[in-house]
Amino acid sequence: MSVFAGTSGFAYPAWKPAFYPKNVAPKDFLSYYATKLNSVEINYTYRQLPKAGTLESWVSATPDGFVFSLKAHMKLTHILRLKNAAEFSEIFLRAIDPLRSARRLGPVLYQLPPNLKCDVQLLADYLALLPNDLRFAFEFRHESWLTDAVYGLLSRHGVSLCIAESNKLETPKVLTASFAYFRMRKGDYSPDDRKRIAGQVHDLASDGRDVYVFFKHEDDPSGALYAQELLTCE
Repeated sequence: MSVFAGTSGFAYPAWKPAFYPKNVAPKDFLSYYATKLNSVEINYTYRQLPKAGTLESWVSATPDGFVFSLKAHMKLTHILRLKNAAEFSEIFLRAIDPLRSARRLGPVLYQLPPNLKCDVQLLADYLALLPNDLRFAFEFRHESWLTDAVYGLLSRHGVSLCIAESNKLETPKVLTASFAYFRMRKGDYSPDDRKRIAGQVHDLASDGRDVYVFFKHEDDPSGALYAQELLTCE
């Protein structure tokens, strides 16, 4: 299957000249980014509902096969905290439908707040609301969620456990869906680290899974360069 690699965002002038050439204007960042990488994780949708014109401009700026992974709106994860969220979930999914219609929508990432502790029934009730024709991933940032009961629930709904790696918490590499979703959030990855990641990712793809991998962005272009390296190695 396919490996989709990128970073969490793309609009960073500080990536010049190591990733973006000096003569590339900010308005052309996405189109250039898409010549080197085949996916991006979008944080914009965490703070506001996207306009159809914005999504259509993203599609126009990128080639067929390039996909956008969107972070679920903060109202779902941080305000409602998945409770009584049916109405706004429908609103959010309608807002991002232009990407689905264009076949350019990757997984939707639900990043739960660090102070939200495990509530299996809450998660079960929310997962029951989600359509089965889209891909979803959940990133749990409180360790109480990292249990077999949660993994089993995700598996029954075909939702991926986001395998997140940071200096604060590392999610176990448990596969709960037909695809895998990685967030590599450490500040630096050595050549050996990157070799380890590439081995895991390409093994999963060889086993028939689509694999999505997003490196940390920030003002340093390293994440984009790591993602580019991952796509070019075997």
